[in-house]
Amino acid sequence: MSNRPLASAGRAIPLLRAGLIAGIVVAAAAYPLAAVTGVGAKATAHAVEQKTSILRTALPAETSYLYAPDGTTVLTMFYEEYRQYTKLSDMSPNIQQAIVAAEDNRFYQHRGVDPKGVARAFVANARSNGVSQGASTLTMQYVRMALRDSAKTPKEVQEATQQTSLRKVKEMRMALDVEKELTKDQIMERYLNSAYFGHRAYGIYAASQIFFSKTPATLTPDEAATLAGLVKSPSEYDPITSDQKDATGRRNYVLDNMARLGYMSPDAAAAAKAEPIQLRLTNPPNDCASIDKKYTSWGFYCDYLKNWWSSQPAFGENRLERMDKLRRGGYRIVLAIDPKIQESAEKNVGAKENTGSPFANGIVVAEPGTGRIKAMAVNRNYSLDLSENGPSSNPEADPKTKANYPNTVAPLLGGGTLPGYQAGSTFKIFPMLAALNSGMTLSTAYNSPYKYKSAVYDGWAPSNASAAMTGRQTMWSGFGKSVNTYFVQLEEQVGADKAVRLAEQLGLRWRTDVDRDQASPTKAKKWGAFTLGVSDATPLEMANAYAAVAADGRYCEAIPVNAIFNRDGTPATYTTPGGVTREVAKPRCRQVVSADAARAATDAARCPTGDTPAKGGCGGWSTADSVRGTVGRPVAGKTGTTDSTRSAWFVGYTPELAAASFIADPDNPFNAVGDGQSEVPVAAVADTLRDALKGQPVRQFTPPSDRIVG
Repeated sequence: MSNRPLASAGRAIPLLRAGLIAGIVVAAAAYPLAAVTGVGAKATAHAVEQKTSILRTALPAETSYLYAPDGTTVLTMFYEEYRQYTKLSDMSPNIQQAIVAAEDNRFYQHRGVDPKGVARAFVANARSNGVSQGASTLTMQYVRMALRDSAKTPKEVQEATQQTSLRKVKEMRMALDVEKELTKDQIMERYLNSAYFGHRAYGIYAASQIFFSKTPATLTPDEAATLAGLVKSPSEYDPITSDQKDATGRRNYVLDNMARLGYMSPDAAAAAKAEPIQLRLTNPPNDCASIDKKYTSWGFYCDYLKNWWSSQPAFGENRLERMDKLRRGGYRIVLAIDPKIQESAEKNVGAKENTGSPFANGIVVAEPGTGRIKAMAVNRNYSLDLSENGPSSNPEADPKTKANYPNTVAPLLGGGTLPGYQAGSTFKIFPMLAALNSGMTLSTAYNSPYKYKSAVYDGWAPSNASAAMTGRQTMWSGFGKSVNTYFVQLEEQVGADKAVRLAEQLGLRWRTDVDRDQASPTKAKKWGAFTLGVSDATPLEMANAYAAVAADGRYCEAIPVNAIFNRDGTPATYTTPGGVTREVAKPRCRQVVSADAARAATDAARCPTGDTPAKGGCGGWSTADSVRGTVGRPVAGKTGTTDSTRSAWFVGYTPELAAASFIADPDNPFNAVGDGQSEVPVAAVADTLRDALKGQPVRQFTPPSDRIVG
């Protein structure tokens, strides 16, 4: 008898030299159990003290949920690890008992490290000449998972998971410390929320959903045993992809242990073992492409949300950090989209131009006074599947991706990296606002010849669309008829640089080298063609810029959310440079032009739509005179076309909503849509505003003061 310990140790020596005993067995062989609190602990004390503070509050990555405006309908999720943190009180006792039976029978007896388990594993592994048993307690396993979840660098991840004796000693010491600070129930709760069960299921909530389409509270003993059995080896005991022989054997082992530990009767365990594993699988959606097909174009809105999120300093210092927060932070995000307006927008862009067309017809609807985007729709399918796409109209397009129709995830409506489309005469709003805000009046008049040679712009000679635009024009008639030479003269007087800077204050960004160069401080004063809309813009930008005019000159940053909640249910916040804490989802608004200037611009902007201004006259005809009749209430706006009608636009607004629509070929900007298509965005906006406001009280625009009328 006295020789047996020596014999066991002797058998362990070659195993140690060969590196075959892993984890706690190596630690136990290299250092006696006293090493946990002795020499080995002293060698790692500093690292342990640093890590223990993390474990006190460490939270695993958690899935973020994207909700419809009702706050209850889940549209999709964002995750790297599908997980929803669940309180122990919301878990069935069956899963708590099953995990003890599967992983740590003495969990409620030891204090983080199980000496009996260490000794048993050491002897068993020595006798088997290999690693047949481990001795990691649930607490030690939780420590390992918590260190992994809190790791910020690849090196820290490696240190948390590498199979070395030193790591095991650290784990043992930390497990002892953790058990001094956390109760068994707290450790059990954290463990079950951290464990990996296979098939992207991190934590018991995800596992219950993926394997059985239920919550952890309703797991039966056999279901709990099946899931608990997966933790040891999710691939080996996988009941989905295997023939279930190994999975069933592992489940039955857990059930037998549950009976042995008194968690269930032997008869109940035998009855459960006699039944096959019955799965009810769920494939949880992830990211925007997973949004249900019934929400046809909500994917584009979701994509806009992601791009918006990646620009918010509240979620990190750079894009990578912010997207990591989205996929790991456990946020609850409620969209600002209005389902009624979105449905109308989808219908109207689809009616004017089908999804198979090379021409994209899109629309964005913004809410004046908040900046919330109520709808985004385009005649495309939001999809990663490019197999259905037809040949591109652009001969230089990548043949692997073909065209952007009908399937695409390109941000055609704005919010991403695409520069947009030349917006034509819709840009005339910017010099008009700049002029009105500088003290000029709506009655400012210029003679508008068919062609005009500009002295300010080095002899540049723009022309009007037709000779019918000649004669003396005011802001009302000049805007209503879209008289180029009127607005070039107006821009000359107020300064092109002031119009450019105002456009920037209203949310426009220059995304091409040419636009950035022209908008630079040294060149903006000479950018005479700016008023003609030669710069690229997106419908998102234009809808929100015009929404500021509708809101009496108060610009609100475009925002896609009604609310964002942290994983603890509190609103997500950020701190301003001035030290003020604000909710991320709240509107961020500022007065850009005076209310009187904005009201005056609106009075002139009623002329293009066939509406009647409060103070002046439109000069007999307009470029979109059908809009007032379609919308059926006061409405303002502006048409825009580019050279050879390569793109066509209309931006329209009421006191309640602003909408911008375009039609263009995103693959080939030189593929002209033609004059016949210029009415497509006009109809899309008019029909959408009509549908969106149906049944609502009619609101009037506030007239400008007599001072600014002139």
